[in-house]
Amino acid sequence: MKDILRNIGIISRALDSISNIEFKELDLAKGQFVYLVRICENPGMIQEKLAEILKIDRTTTARAIKNLEKNGLIIKKTDPNNQKNKLLFPTAEGQAIYPFIIRENEHSNAVALQGLTEEEIDVLVGLLERVKDNISHDWLRVKKGYKREY
Repeated sequence: MKDILRNIGIISRALDSISNIEFKELDLAKGQFVYLVRICENPGMIQEKLAEILKIDRTTTARAIKNLEKNGLIIKKTDPNNQKNKLLFPTAEGQAIYPFIIRENEHSNAVALQGLTEEEIDVLVGLLERVKDNISHDWLRVKKGYKREY
């Protein structure tokens, strides 16, 4: 079997490293840009949904949200339908840096896809979606306590 996860991991770590360097001037700590982007794209979501979308544990998500809130990039509002839930919203400052983060993402996509034809890109996108779905299903089962058999 071919080991694609090493290459996916290398790509992910390289892009995270680049983003962390480029977003340092925005006072975004390591990896926080991912949370801010999802909150800007889904204003009013709850923390648990954010953790699920990103496939990140609740503790790490809570820490990132706390930092984003402390830095004035997001705010929490109590859900009028469920007082236990806190809805997450970007502040004006968070919304203002969102376009910069998206431009960086678009640039990274362009660099990553250099030399590929539109057809190759379409195939790659489709295959990565399938891989993501496979891993997401496995992630959910493990989170629910199921043991994987190797």
